[in-house]
Amino acid sequence: MIDKGLIESENAAREDALRADYEALGDHLDRRGMDIGRVRDKVAAYGVAIPSWGVGTGGTRFARFPGPGEPRGIFDKLDDCGVIHQMTCATPSVSLHIPWDKAPAADLNAKAEEVGLGFDAMNSNTFQDHVGDPRSYKFGSLSHVDSSTRAQAIEHNLECIDIGKSIGSTALTVWIGDGSNFPGQTDFTRQFDRYLDAMKQVYAGLPDDWRLFTEHKIYEPAFYSTVVQDWGTNYLIAQELGEKAQCLVDLGHHAPTVNIEMIVARLIRFGKLGGFHFNDSKYGDDDLDTGSIDPFRLFLVFNELVEAEDRPGFAPAHMLDQSHNVTDPMESLMMSASEVRRAYAQALLVDRAALRGFQGDNDALMAAQTLKAAFRTDVEPILAMARMEAGGAIDPVAAFRASGYRAKVAAERAAVTGAGGGIV
Repeated sequence: MIDKGLIESENAAREDALRADYEALGDHLDRRGMDIGRVRDKVAAYGVAIPSWGVGTGGTRFARFPGPGEPRGIFDKLDDCGVIHQMTCATPSVSLHIPWDKAPAADLNAKAEEVGLGFDAMNSNTFQDHVGDPRSYKFGSLSHVDSSTRAQAIEHNLECIDIGKSIGSTALTVWIGDGSNFPGQTDFTRQFDRYLDAMKQVYAGLPDDWRLFTEHKIYEPAFYSTVVQDWGTNYLIAQELGEKAQCLVDLGHHAPTVNIEMIVARLIRFGKLGGFHFNDSKYGDDDLDTGSIDPFRLFLVFNELVEAEDRPGFAPAHMLDQSHNVTDPMESLMMSASEVRRAYAQALLVDRAALRGFQGDNDALMAAQTLKAAFRTDVEPILAMARMEAGGAIDPVAAFRASGYRAKVAAERAAVTGAGGGIV
């Protein structure tokens, strides 16, 4: 962990300017009938999970270029995630991926306590083969034509649940790469029936207080057809499985012109929005830093979430899911956590009474301007004040760089060589 004195020193150089900006913004919001303190408190209480794999250097199908100080395993990953939360006070939990992060539960719990973190949803992996497994997932996993391969994939998901129970997780996220690459390769209906039958067996293994998140993706690695290809199919799955099954929305898993905020609204309406994997995208599943391409869309998603946050039982899970190919992964995750909080703060500033009035009058222009007024508001002083008051850094990336943490871990962790393909 980074010395608290360094954070305090970095903050001291910026605190006067922050307080002046915060006071000015408070006056501005007061004229709009809004309480800056209320927004700050809600932002401070909001957290987004970090994926364990996110702190490693990413890549593409073509190549991966390792960075300095890459984590050697789950305990290095937890160290890095602990520092991100220390800087931002916005990422209190980590989402593990099995078998990548498999370790004794007692050791995982001890390390998480040491670095001040909890555990979010578990993530199974049947999109690649595992060492020691007798069956291959080359032609599918939970929807495979071979029953023994499906049984292996089911057992893996049940194992993820067992691991999660021992570390305090209460959800399982299932994403599969199953599909086809050629017309005629598979029978769409029989394939989907096999998937549903397998998922029902996974669902039966959930503890009473757990949720099952199914994740859709338009394409890749199956380029002709994908078993869980869109939100409609995802919704059908959740309906078929039962009350504890919900849909997970990854912002990068849609075609470029798809209206994701409307998908969010539909899933909220029917009680099937399980949560999010936040990232950004230009063409397809780019897994770019959250808010780096289209921050307005991120805001529109949060506008739907704020509209629904008083619904009984409404508690979507929030996680970042990014591939950091050319940036320091820890810095990107710090910035993305701030961007998610920024979108939330902006959505809290929407004048909802005015918006409903304009909607009722069919005043399209003023309804849109009401949203834009909230989006254009610079809420950075709110975000920085929430961080500082929680013991984090006013400027997380600046404090992180001043700490020398990256150089320190690079000296301790063996350098990774080679430039193989793969996202992590």
